[in-house]
This record gives sequence, structure tokens and C-alpha cells, in this order.
Amino acid sequence: MKFYASGLLFDNDGVLVDSHEAAMAAWEQWCKEYAPHVNWNRPENAGMRAEDKVREWIASPGLFDEANNRINQLEQDTAHETVPLGGAVDLLHSLTPGTWTVCTSANKNLGRARLAAAGLPIPAELVTADDVELGKPNPDPYLLGASRLGLAAEECVVFEDAEAGVSSGRAAGVAMVIGVSERALETSAEIVIRDLSGVTFVSGQLYI
Repeated sequence: MKFYASGLLFDNDGVLVDSHEAAMAAWEQWCKEYAPHVNWNRPENAGMRAEDKVREWIASPGLFDEANNRINQLEQDTAHETVPLGGAVDLLHSLTPGTWTVCTSANKNLGRARLAAAGLPIPAELVTADDVELGKPNPDPYLLGASRLGLAAEECVVFEDAEAGVSSGRAAGVAMVIGVSERALETSAEIVIRDLSGVTFVSGQLYI
């Protein structure tokens, strides 16, 4: 399949990198301490900012800063366990700087740490949870990602694995959202691919 686009916008966790085991260890510990009633490992929680889940799950708003700092530290401590997903290393290293970026729900330090642990380049235009007022499923992350590339959202293609991210891309008005991984079959992405193996992007032409 061939598509045309001016820029590519990637989610990170579940698309470029596998951080699930690392995140699960961090969140299981956090839930024991702050929200024992919560089962973090559910599809509807994927792709959302930690601070938004902390705000939703803590019993008292007065605990927010403490609880949010705690999950940030726990996730940072496990970031080194992150590994690349299929095709991500080859694809990202082949892309021309300024034509792509990552729009992650992780905070700045965690997002950069996970990319580095997986051996992936960190784009100058990286968008993290710290950069937007509203995270996924709101359109802000992908609108900002396109803007940092100097593009309109409708000129970009998004790669996502979770419904929150797919909804974010669609709300931003991107040209197309491509689902990545089996989990993406449960989303509203236009097409779904197993991973990024064999994907190329040259001179505005995206080959799947």
C-alpha cells in the first residue's frame, strides 16, 4: 500500500517500544500504595498520561502531588527495561529529521529514557505529557506534533496502538491513523499493521 503525507507522528509505547512489563511493575507497586482497588492493566488505560490516571484514581485530591511524583519515579526506575518493537529501529533511523516526531503520553524524562533504552533516535520536535494542557484522547498532542514539524495536522499520518491515541489523532484531523499491533484491532484506526517492519517513508511517499 502507498500513501502520501508530509509528516509522520508516532506514539511511543506499544508502537515504537515495548515498555509494558516495565510499566506494569511500576503501576502495580503504585496501586498497592495509593489505589489497591484499581486494576491498571486494562486496555482503556493504555495511551493516557500518568497524571490523568493518578488524578482519577487517588482517594484525596490533596495526595495528587505525592502520588504523581511517586509513579513518575517508579516508571523512571524501570525505563531501562524498554525494548524496541519490530521495524522501529530501521524505520526511525531511515527518516529525515524534521519529517517525523514522537507524541507520547509519558513525561519528558520518561519518554526520552524509553526511546534511548530502545536504541531509537530522539527527535528535536518530541511531544510529551509535559508539553500539553490536555493529553490523549484530546487532540492536543498530535496538533502540537504537527505544528512542531511546521505542518498542518491533515498533512500527517499517525501511528497508534491504543484507542485513546487513535481518538486523539482523529480529533486532530490527521490524514490517517494507522493502528499498530494486535491491540489496535480493537480501535477505530483506518488500517492495522502488525508492526513497523517493512514500512518506509521517502519523499512524501509512505509504503506499508
